[in-house]
Amino acid sequence: MRKMMMLGALVAGLGMAGAAQAAEVQIKMLNKGTEGVMVFEPAFVKIAPGDTVRFVPADKGHNVETIETMLPEGTQAVVGKVNEEIAITYEKPGVYGYKCKPHYGMGMVAMVAVGDATNVAQAKAVTHPGKAKQVFASLFDKLATTTAAAK
Repeated sequence: MRKMMMLGALVAGLGMAGAAQAAEVQIKMLNKGTEGVMVFEPAFVKIAPGDTVRFVPADKGHNVETIETMLPEGTQAVVGKVNEEIAITYEKPGVYGYKCKPHYGMGMVAMVAVGDATNVAQAKAVTHPGKAKQVFASLFDKLATTTAAAK
């Protein structure tokens, strides 16, 4: 009898494991990372609709907020407080641009690409201060590479 109960639990567990589960990705806000100083790491993630990104202030003095002109139409902007962890679940496909307001000009930006991004041209047209312009150019290159690899 005990073996039957364990077998039943195993079968039920396997059935649940087969169900599609949303993923969670973590992006750290760092003073120094592998890509330099004042960075989001990783600065680029590609996820599926329904997935969550958790922005974690690994070092103090950072926030995360959307660049409002780098959002798919109909999505809401996010403005986090300094040192605040934020989790965002993405339902709408598109490119989402983020900055750390205190370090935006230093290039502390990130990009989340959800599903088949439809607002790439709009997001590319946005101008950025200082080093953020270079970092976004690199992030758009990564987006193009992942999009081409998926085809």
